[in-house]
Amino acid sequence: MMNSDSMSRIASCNNKPMAVPTKEEEEDPPISTSLLSFDTDASCPSTSPKPPLTNVIFTALILVTCIALSAAIAFGFLFFSSSYSHPSQPISDVVSRPLKKLKRPVVLLISSDGFRFGYQYKTDVPNINRLIRNGTEAELGLIPVFPTLTFPNHYAIVTGLYPAYHGIINNFFLDPNTGEAFSMGSHDPKWWLGEPLWETVVNHGLKAATYFWPGSEVIKGGWTCPESLCMRYNGSVSFEERVDTVLNYFDLPTDEIPSFMTLYFEDPDHQGHKVGPDDPQITEAIARVDGMIGRLIRGLEEKGVFEDVNIIMVGDHGMVGTCDKKLIFLEDLAPWIEIPKDWIQSYSPLLSIRPPPSYSAKDVVTKMNEGLKSGKVQNGQYLKVYLKEELPARLHYSASDRIPPIIGLIDESFKVEQKSSKRKECGGSHGYDNAFFSMRTIFIAHGPQFARGSKVPSFENVQIYNLVTTILNIQGASNNGTASFPKTILLPSH
Repeated sequence: MMNSDSMSRIASCNNKPMAVPTKEEEEDPPISTSLLSFDTDASCPSTSPKPPLTNVIFTALILVTCIALSAAIAFGFLFFSSSYSHPSQPISDVVSRPLKKLKRPVVLLISSDGFRFGYQYKTDVPNINRLIRNGTEAELGLIPVFPTLTFPNHYAIVTGLYPAYHGIINNFFLDPNTGEAFSMGSHDPKWWLGEPLWETVVNHGLKAATYFWPGSEVIKGGWTCPESLCMRYNGSVSFEERVDTVLNYFDLPTDEIPSFMTLYFEDPDHQGHKVGPDDPQITEAIARVDGMIGRLIRGLEEKGVFEDVNIIMVGDHGMVGTCDKKLIFLEDLAPWIEIPKDWIQSYSPLLSIRPPPSYSAKDVVTKMNEGLKSGKVQNGQYLKVYLKEELPARLHYSASDRIPPIIGLIDESFKVEQKSSKRKECGGSHGYDNAFFSMRTIFIAHGPQFARGSKVPSFENVQIYNLVTTILNIQGASNNGTASFPKTILLPSH
C-alpha cells in the first residue's frame, strides 16, 4: 500500500487540463501525450532506479484508466459536437409562402387506402418523411369516421359530413324503403348526398380532376365527371400511370390546371386484409407507396411547382389483425333469441340487424344482450348490441333511415359470424369503433400554406373539407366540420 506522501505526489501530477480534439481531429483523433493525465514536470517523480513492483502496477493502472477516460471524453465530444453542428429543427414560417409559378392555389389530395398510423415507421420512407419534415403532420394520426370503412370515410373526407348525413353508411347496404342494394359500384346520385369537393370547386368556376376516389364518378350538381379529368375506377391501372397522369395536368396552360386533384392507391389495404398489419407484405406495400410519392415529388420539382402545390396525404382507416379464435357466433344466442340470416345486413366488423316490422327492435336488443352477458356464449363479452339511437353520440351514427335499427359494436380483432364452421382464416380487418387507436390513419400536408416541421393534435377527417375550401379561398357547402378549424392548422396569408 502506498503512503500518504506518495498519493499526494501522484494526485498533484494529475491536475493538468485534458486536451479536447479540434474540428479537424474529429474524424480520427490521434492518441498523443496531450491526452495522458500524468505530468513529466520536474516536480513530479519521473523514473526511479528500481521502483517497487506495487508502484509500477499502480502507475500502470492509473495510466490505462486515464487513457480510457480521455478516449471516452473525446468520443463524447465528437458525438455531441456532430449532433449540434447540424440543427434538424426546421424554421417555421410565420405566414404562407407566395406562389412562384402557379397563378392560384392548388390542392392535391392523396389517399393511401388502409394506411394505418404507425406504418410509416415500419421501413425507410424517405419521400413521405420529406413531406413530414418540411410540412405539417397529425402527430398521433387522423381519426376516421365510424364505421371505419373505405367508402364511408373517403366520402366523409370530401364532403365534411358523417355517414349518416352523406348517405354512404357502409360499403354495402339496403334502402329500407325500396329494398335496393347499394354497392361500391353504385353511381346513382340518389345514394350520394352532400356536396363533394370536386362539385364545390366546379361550382366556383374552377377545375377539378379525380383519379379513383369513391363518389367521383357520380354525375351530380355541377360535376359531370369529364372524361379527361375524371378517371373511371380500374384497379389494374398501375400506380405509376396514375402519378404520371396527375403530373401531366401541370403541363396544361396555367388557367387550365385543376385547382383540386385527387389521387388514390389501394395499398396497403389490399395486403392488410390478406395478411394483417404486421406481415412483411405490409412493409413492401408501404415502401411502394413511398416510391410513388417520390415519383410525384420529382415530377413536380422538374416542372418547378413542387413548393407551390398543397399536398395532403391521408388514409381512410387503419387495420387490425383477426384470427379464428376471436369469433362470435349468432347461433349461440338461440336459447335467448333466434337471429335469422335474412335479418343481417352486415356481420363484421359492424353488426347491422334489421328485423321484420313484426318484431320489436328493443326486445331483440334486450334478449341478445342477455345472452351475450350470460357467460355461455363464446366471446360474448366482446360484442354489445344497441338500438341505433342509443349508440354513443360520438359515433354520429343514427340520423339516417338507411342505418338499420340494431347495431352491434364489436371489440377490435373480433368477428361475428352466423354459425361455427371449420373454415380457417387469419388476416386483417377494419370498420371497428373509431376510438380504437388501430383504426387511426395518417394526415401529412406539405405546401405553401402549411408550416414546416409542424405537429398538430389528432382530428376527425370531416375537418378536411373546410381545410381545402379555405386553401382554395372558396365558400364550401354546409358540413359537420368546424369553420374555425383551418385557422388552427394553416399559415395566415402573407
